Amino acid sequence: MSGLKKGSIAVVGAAESDLGLVAPNTSPLDLMAQGTMRALEDAGLKLSDVDGLFVAASQTRMGPMALAEYLRIKPRYFDGTIIGGSSFMAHVAHAQAAIEHGLCEVAVIAYGSTQRSVSRAAASPREYNYYESPYRPILPISAYAMAAARHMHQYGTTREQLAEVAVAARQWALMNPRAWEKEPLTIEEVINARMVSYPFTVRDCCLVVDGGGAIVLTSAARAKTLRKKPAYVLGAGEALSHNTISSMPDLTVTAASESGPKAYKMAGIKPSDVDMLSLYDAFTITPILFLEDLGFCPKGEGGRFVQGGTIAPGGKLPVNTSGGGLSYCHPGMYGLLVMIEAIRQVRGECGERQVPNCNIALAHGNGGVLSSQCTVIFGSEATL
Repeated sequence: MSGLKKGSIAVVGAAESDLGLVAPNTSPLDLMAQGTMRALEDAGLKLSDVDGLFVAASQTRMGPMALAEYLRIKPRYFDGTIIGGSSFMAHVAHAQAAIEHGLCEVAVIAYGSTQRSVSRAAASPREYNYYESPYRPILPISAYAMAAARHMHQYGTTREQLAEVAVAARQWALMNPRAWEKEPLTIEEVINARMVSYPFTVRDCCLVVDGGGAIVLTSAARAKTLRKKPAYVLGAGEALSHNTISSMPDLTVTAASESGPKAYKMAGIKPSDVDMLSLYDAFTITPILFLEDLGFCPKGEGGRFVQGGTIAPGGKLPVNTSGGGLSYCHPGMYGLLVMIEAIRQVRGECGERQVPNCNIALAHGNGGVLSSQCTVIFGSEATL
């Protein structure tokens, strides 16, 4: 996204919908609309201000049309790009291009899912894959488990190190009133939990909840006139690697190694400048892979890097301060919620879990089976 300009747009509103197990007869569109109205209220804007709409969802066909009809708006610009959980980070880059070129002025990115209420299988139906389906994998879990097993074999990563990721997430979640999980968790409890797909137990796997949310973006100039402190988009990067896990070139190297450098270049920063990370943690292996591929530790060192509470409260690198997909929420495609936490950290709105002097936050999204990787860097006014 080298044509985009650092800090030309900002997030001015961010909000979750209801999370957890939503009321009966609530639809994904209900949750998208709920998140949208809350985010607009957060920004001090009205629905009539919205002229750009970005939607990705697994339960709603042709998302932009469906949500526009539901909200009774007619956006000038819209985008339904869907590449899994990283779709929303891609939407930020696309919204920035649209705003910079005058195609819209106020853009909403929205998502909603009722996967816990209707079952995950119904929410995300799987296509038959002639190369993989005969082996009856539990997808997407088995795909990520393969990556974890390969990392363990190739680099000596241990089950205890994977479990550290889940324990750190839970420690952060205990400081987040909106987090689904409310009980402490130990490494032993992660390892001894019910096995799902080796090496993962159920505690290595993300939550299955209903939920969604929305963010509102506009030009930097307009952002300065609105209700809340803006979170500027400093950098964005997108990359695709494969579709099916059997076609992934290297199970231990993700396309975050491409999207991250693109975002850093646009932002004019390096990894050591980042104050907190919000990483897509569908499984305990993903933060380890992304810490490596985004340049926070060498390839193969991710397991050792997270050991000893490095990414937990009080550690040297705050990661997934909301509790992440492992303990906060994971309503299917989780990338929008990944960004909401990074935005709130930059705006200083996280209460007990607030990272001191958080001026730069990196939000990284993952889609499919480690298939798409998109990185967005948010910054305060001090970073411009």
